Amino acid sequence: MRLISAKNDRPPARRGRLDTRSRQNTGFAPVGLRYEMPEQDVRRAARRSSRVRQESPPERRGQWSLIPMTESNISFAGRLSLAFGLFFSVLGDRELANRARRLRDAEPPAAPDAAPVAPRQPAAASAPEVIKEATPDAALQLLGLLQRDARLIDFVEEDIAGYSDADIGAAARIVHDGCRATLREHFTIRPVRDEAEGARVTIGEGFDAAAIRLTGNVVGKPPFHGSIGHRGWRVDAVRLPKLNPGHDASIIAPAEVEL
Repeated sequence: MRLISAKNDRPPARRGRLDTRSRQNTGFAPVGLRYEMPEQDVRRAARRSSRVRQESPPERRGQWSLIPMTESNISFAGRLSLAFGLFFSVLGDRELANRARRLRDAEPPAAPDAAPVAPRQPAAASAPEVIKEATPDAALQLLGLLQRDARLIDFVEEDIAGYSDADIGAAARIVHDGCRATLREHFTIRPVRDEAEGARVTIGEGFDAAAIRLTGNVVGKPPFHGSIGHRGWRVDAVRLPKLNPGHDASIIAPAEVEL
């Protein structure tokens, strides 16, 4: 570098002697003299600053950031300028300060915050299946009707071991006629299948297992091919008489007292 006098009011001879002595003897600038950076160093620093700004992301231009320097011979002036800029940028930018600390401590970059995971909504609990409780009143009422019209309970509870087949057959005919009349009076009964017994049928997929029961060699998946062994029965209507509020349905047949 060359030396330029900062005080021009000194006598020329003294100023010249001072400059000569400082250059030849000490190599340092005496008091009253200042340094001037060579023009080529100024241009080099300007080019480096322009290149750093161009390599910065668009959103970070105009701000100081930690950009890796590939040049190992950065000048003192460049390091000084970078240090001052980073000093004020770190004071105002918390994220930049964290990055500078990680770079200094050689820590790996922090992972980005994971997106919040919405809590899984619990599956809606299915409503428990309500099992209907059958009331005994209707069944007791039907037993009472069969006993009244067909003597069904008397026939079933009778010990028929001492009777002949002819006697049992004659009694069974009376019970049969009475039960049939009672059922037809109070119920509408239809067969589940209209085909005659022994007819060949095909049972497709999705059949009603409550209405059709498969018997025999049941293997594989529908459709099934077989023959009608029983047509089944279905009640289409019920016509039971209404009960009085004080009626005891458990008495299906009153005791008889002859006077």
